[in-house]
Amino acid sequence: MSALFDPQRLFDWRFEDKQHSYDARDAILYALGVGLPLTPGDTPDLRFLMEDRLRVLPTYAVTLASPGMWVKAPELGIDWPKLLHVGQAARFIAELPPQARIIGRARIKSLHDRGVSKGAICVVEREISDASTGELYCSIDQTLLLRGNGGFGGSAPPDMELLAPPGREADLDETVTVSPRGALIYRLSGDVNPLHADYEIARRAGFERPILHGLATYGLAGALVMMRFCDAEPRRLKALRVRFAGIVLPGDAVRFRFWHSGDVVWFDAFVGERKVLDQGIAEIG
Repeated sequence: MSALFDPQRLFDWRFEDKQHSYDARDAILYALGVGLPLTPGDTPDLRFLMEDRLRVLPTYAVTLASPGMWVKAPELGIDWPKLLHVGQAARFIAELPPQARIIGRARIKSLHDRGVSKGAICVVEREISDASTGELYCSIDQTLLLRGNGGFGGSAPPDMELLAPPGREADLDETVTVSPRGALIYRLSGDVNPLHADYEIARRAGFERPILHGLATYGLAGALVMMRFCDAEPRRLKALRVRFAGIVLPGDAVRFRFWHSGDVVWFDAFVGERKVLDQGIAEIG
């Protein structure tokens, strides 16, 4: 654990409000970055890729008005190279327009100690609103594992609710092959961490080559739920939650399994025999 790490200082951390403007080109670039079109041709996918009919993928909200690499602030004492993004949850309150000026407000929601060898769990809450009208578009919980900052004597994480799918065969089993250029396209939506583009940086981090962004896989899962269970209607995807269980590489074939019951869709995902998404659940309307 870093000698400078002080959990109270982290709790007291004040994020600056972030403003972010986007237009149709940005929204289309995001859709391409998460893998659209899922079904090529004259399909509903085009409504997320064409300016004259543009709808915005709900998960685009999680990229907007990000607080950036705040974990590198030296006064926090976070051992940031050991940080892992292990979970993401978002609730979609209103549909994003084709262009907007956004304001993002973030705060530390919770911090729990797992011990010296296991690190700490930190949840960052963020709200994405219209900077002009104040309309709330999305609320986000980002779960971070601070692998180098455990053992400070804080409370242990609460028991996680296990989101078990129904005990039957999946209602939909679909494999999507990630573009070899997927990470290079997705990074243009704002996450320019060199881990996803620079081979030397990736090797230093223990990977054979650059890896796909976790939020790109998250966006792909959201797009599949919306396309397959919501008639490609963005307003019908109400919430999306997942745990990142493993890495995805550009070019990987990702197999998704979905179970649908009423207004809930459970899901997970694999690359070969290796699970990469776990505890996935979507709320639909």
